[in-house]
Order: sequence, then structure tokens, then C-alpha cells
Amino acid sequence: MSAVVSKIADAKPAKSKLRAVAPKAAEPTKPKILIYGKPGVGKSWTALDFPSCYYIDCEGGANLSHYTDKLEKAGGMYLGPDQGALSFDTLIEQITALATEEHQFRTLVVDSITKLYMHEIAREAVRLGDKNAFGADKKPAVAYMRHLVSLMTRLDMNVILIAHEKGVWGKDGSGQPTVIDQTFDAWDKLEYELHLCLQIIKAGSSRKAKVRKTRLVGFPDADTFDWSYASFAERYGRDIIEKKATVLTLASEAQISELNRLLEAVKMPDGWLEKCLDKAGAATVQEVDAEKMDKLIALVKERVVV
Repeated sequence: MSAVVSKIADAKPAKSKLRAVAPKAAEPTKPKILIYGKPGVGKSWTALDFPSCYYIDCEGGANLSHYTDKLEKAGGMYLGPDQGALSFDTLIEQITALATEEHQFRTLVVDSITKLYMHEIAREAVRLGDKNAFGADKKPAVAYMRHLVSLMTRLDMNVILIAHEKGVWGKDGSGQPTVIDQTFDAWDKLEYELHLCLQIIKAGSSRKAKVRKTRLVGFPDADTFDWSYASFAERYGRDIIEKKATVLTLASEAQISELNRLLEAVKMPDGWLEKCLDKAGAATVQEVDAEKMDKLIALVKERVVV
């Protein structure tokens, strides 16, 4: 055997950078769903039946006594327009607190995401004035939605986003414009970011949920089921939905300082930190959890030239 071949054979294998885990090691997550439907079909009322709701009422319509009585009996809490429900910044603050603090809540309800999204678009349109063109007024609202989805993905709670319904326009057999379907009225990519999108329909005295977009085996596409907590929980798994939320530990000030110190000394590829934050579901380093921050620090340290 040549010296070169011998040296290769004796060399220790490099440490693998593969990070995947065995499929069954992936923990089942709490459902993240979007529901929409016409007014009065029972979207909000049934959402209140989910366990221990933290109810964010963007419209101010759930402050009526029959709603608040139901919410109180279920051990929920209410945050309405007077407490900042019409602000994306408030919502992001509240979700961060729900993710990182001990509490009794199991379900986050945002009612409606339509109102919040449209309010932000209107606010930006006023700010832009005559400079508003080519959908520029939507950009901040879309950015907020992306941030919101990232935070919700990491939140160990059931999440129900309630949206208004709007028509989908197309053409009839004679080529005339007409409404050919119904969909939700919000950021158009939202249904792709969540586990499930349901259209709530009134059928006589009952309410039905029709599956419009799904990632879940228990909710096949176009399937219809009774819109009730009992029916949903039976399909998804009551033990998962009612399980106590786990607390997310965010990076410490010491970890953040260490990362910043290293990044001042080490040249990382352009856009590296932004990509890492995106993978971590965070908009800033302050939103990165402690475990992921340790990994980021380790990656930068690997680039340190001794």
C-alpha cells in the first residue's frame, strides 16, 4: 500500500454536518389553522370552544356579553382594540410572550386576521399618499404576516386565524365575469403556511367545515365534517390539543453579545445571518431560541482562523 493510500485509510472520517433526525422523533405539533366563511356561520362562536383561549379580537365584535361569558367560563382571556388588537406590533409582542412565559392558555384565536391585514394596508396607503403604486401599500402588511407565521410556527399552542370570505372571480360559459368560488380575504399565501384551511358553511341548523387546503392525513382535501370542537379534536387528537404549552427559552444577552462579537471578527458569507434567522423562524437575533443560538455561535467559531 502506498504512503498516500495508507494515510487516507488511517484518517478519521470528518464529522458529519447532517442534522436530520429519525422520522418518528418529530414531535406532533399543535394545529395551526385558518378558517373563513360568511358572517354568522359560527366561526368565532365555535373557536371559543377550543381549550383555554387567548382571544385577540381585532374587530371588537366579541365583547358582547354572550361571547365574554363563554370565554370566561372556558378559562380564556380577551384582548380587544382598546388593548391594541389592531396592531401587528401588539400581536407579535403577545405571541412572543405566549411562547416564552408560563401560562394556562392552550389556544390562540385571532379574529379577524382580515381586519388586521386590511387595517395595516390602509394605514400604509395613507402614509404613502400620492406615492402609492403597484401594491406598495401591501408590502408592510405582507412582511408582518411572514413574521407572524414564523412566530406562530414556534408557538406551542393551537392557533386559529379567522378570516372573512370573499368571491373568486372568473368567467361563465358565455365569457362573462362572475364569481366562481369563495376564498379567504387576507394575505393570499397564508393557506400554504398553515396546517389546514377550512371554509365554514351553514347547513340548515348545523355548521359544517369543508377542507380547502390541508397537510393533515385526518383532514383529506374537500372533506366535510361537523364544525365543532369535539369533531375537530377527535380527528386531530385531543391529547395533543389539550396538552400544556411548553415554554420557549430565547437566547440570553450573553449569547447575543457573543454572536455579535464573533461576527465583528469573522467574515461570514453575504446574507448568512438573514438566512439563519429565517430558518430559525426569527426576525431578529433576540427572537432566536437559546439552543439555536448556541449552534449559530458554533458555526461562526468554525470559521475562526487560529
